[in-house]
Amino acid sequence: MSLAPYADLLRRPGVLRLFLVALVARIPHAATGVVVTLHVVGPLGKGYAQAGLVAASMTVGMAIGAPWRGRRVDALGVRRALLPSVIVEAAVWVVAPFLEYEALVAVAFVAGVFLVPVFSVVRQSLGVLVPPGEQRTAYALDSVGTELTFMLAPAIGVLIATQVSTTAALVTVGVATVGSGTLLMWFDPPTRSHQLAGAAGAGSARSASEAVRADLAGARVLTPALLAVLATSVAASLVLNGTDVSIVASLKSWDQASSLGWMMALWSAGSVLGGLIYGAGRRTVHPMVLALTLAVLTVPAAFVHSPVLLAAAVFVAGLPCAPALSSITATLARLVPEERRGEAMGWQGTAMTIGGSLGAPLCGWMIDARGPGAGFLTAAVVGGLLAASGLVALRSSRDRAVAADALETAALS
Repeated sequence: MSLAPYADLLRRPGVLRLFLVALVARIPHAATGVVVTLHVVGPLGKGYAQAGLVAASMTVGMAIGAPWRGRRVDALGVRRALLPSVIVEAAVWVVAPFLEYEALVAVAFVAGVFLVPVFSVVRQSLGVLVPPGEQRTAYALDSVGTELTFMLAPAIGVLIATQVSTTAALVTVGVATVGSGTLLMWFDPPTRSHQLAGAAGAGSARSASEAVRADLAGARVLTPALLAVLATSVAASLVLNGTDVSIVASLKSWDQASSLGWMMALWSAGSVLGGLIYGAGRRTVHPMVLALTLAVLTVPAAFVHSPVLLAAAVFVAGLPCAPALSSITATLARLVPEERRGEAMGWQGTAMTIGGSLGAPLCGWMIDARGPGAGFLTAAVVGGLLAASGLVALRSSRDRAVAADALETAALS
């Protein structure tokens, strides 16, 4: 595997700095879930089900708020769109440690609605900073960076919560949110091509961009092709979240809960390796094919009976994870004009949230009924069926479009 494509990518103006800013800015979001869970089951004295309700409340808020925040970035630019999110998020997580449980559920929803859109802004900016021929590499590296963040951030959150207090951990999330949002606003990554123009041509480029944006104001973002990509996001997220809960259940059934940290890290390592290989390659693979591969490679984990075999299975299952997610983002960026890309990235976030909301409880129910292996199998089968159905629907849609064009051509001739 040659790393030359990554070296060429990182030499492009603004790209390396964008990746570094993204790595830091994503940490508060990645640490929030585990910190909130520890606070609910600790100082608040509630159970894991109640902790899950707080997470669900935030998840619903995220699903509702993501497209709206994306539209604000499209309309107002990064700085003006992010300022309300930074203020609200900071207020929520600074007061959260001192709230009763019911109030915490409510403010978690507000935090979800106003979540700082780091992920979508970074991906929007990559679509502008990087030419189409290198975007597969860029989005693969972005997925790898996301994996690294989710490996690091929860460990930091747990360390603060257990060694200091959950109050300190929640306040740290709030302070870090302000810091990360402010950092992103300061950097103000470009989300429009005209922002890359020189001073002499910036005015005319901006006018052209605004004219295009006005033409697209009433255009439909959720086209059939985009809906197919969003369905793929649901499928991939469902598989990943179902695998997550199934790993936990498997280790607990073997009295190996202490192995959870390194098992999850090994799963992420597979994703990192797969992402690096995919991004350095020359071939683009359709996201639905990668999502289907992700589902198929999850099946072996359903039939293992020891932690060692599970470790091998989850490493292999992780290999197509980052490639699938990066391919989804790259395809979405190609399908949507940059004037509406923020909203489209928001819909991607909503689709991922829906997949996660379906995957964890569905697989959890099957685990309770049939055991941990059924969780892996359910994630693989349901996610695979979604991806396969999307492939069939997309091909059918293309066939109908070709047939319609042929009929129109015949009628005119």
